[in-house]
Amino acid sequence: MPFTTEFLHTTAKNNRQNTYTFETLQESAQYLLDRVKLRPKIAIICGSGMGTNEQNELCPGSLTESIQNKQCFPYEDIPHFPVSTVKGHQGQMVFGYLQGVPIMCMQGRFHYYEGYPLWKCSMPVRVMKLIGVTHLIATNAAGGLNPTYKVGDIMMVKDHVNMMGFAGNNPLQGPNDDRFGPRFPPMSKAYDKDILQIGQQVAEEMGISNLVHKGVYTCLGGPNFETVAELRMLKMIGVDAVGMSTVHEVIIARHCDLSVFAFSLITNQCVTTYEDNEEANHEEVIDVAKMMQPLLQDFMSRIVISLSNMI
Repeated sequence: MPFTTEFLHTTAKNNRQNTYTFETLQESAQYLLDRVKLRPKIAIICGSGMGTNEQNELCPGSLTESIQNKQCFPYEDIPHFPVSTVKGHQGQMVFGYLQGVPIMCMQGRFHYYEGYPLWKCSMPVRVMKLIGVTHLIATNAAGGLNPTYKVGDIMMVKDHVNMMGFAGNNPLQGPNDDRFGPRFPPMSKAYDKDILQIGQQVAEEMGISNLVHKGVYTCLGGPNFETVAELRMLKMIGVDAVGMSTVHEVIIARHCDLSVFAFSLITNQCVTTYEDNEEANHEEVIDVAKMMQPLLQDFMSRIVISLSNMI
């Protein structure tokens, strides 16, 4: 088709068809609201291995195992939801109480490399908003690019670099619905400073300040891990940890005025020299996440309690 006015109209129409409408997401939210009595203000997105093991089974000490009075909804049962296809991602929405605090929890997320566009990867965040959530906690497994980070460390995200956005791939592309948020949302305060302070205080209480850092995260498209040259470039621009999620979820969250806290579990150290024979692999990610689950569960629970007192 030639580059004409007709072409532009057809492209715009396709873009509208390929995004969730406000009404569509209301249907997803209403399905859950009709089935749960809880009205949580806090939502959690569990990263790779943080809720399940590689067989998608609950692990002792995992966050989702510690949720009381659970109600679970497989993604395939929720209207309009995509389905998670990655090992270590259970694929269900969980409602319940964490240390007495009502929460909803995504046990498994959606990724761009699974073939989903970013607006579809991020759609559960808008469903959370429609349910009444005001605060989002997003977790992920990431490669440590900062040389001071060790495997098993926790990096609280103070900022991100939206590399996919630099390439013109953004979850807010397409027509804007003002019922969700403004056309041009600011991202200079993407991560809530008060919750970051809570995270720091919790680390001190637990005696793990030496394991907990504040740093800059970036999301790449995946599913391949990065080349040495790519990692060197990211290091030069100030990135501390690299993953394949979270940034687009945070953009959608801030667009609809959710307060955000995010942290990365450092599951591997990035290879930045050609002489290093190590190679990143997903099995390592899952193994480290599984090993760290009891500590992460405690860290998360304490943050949720403190946050609930602040809301």
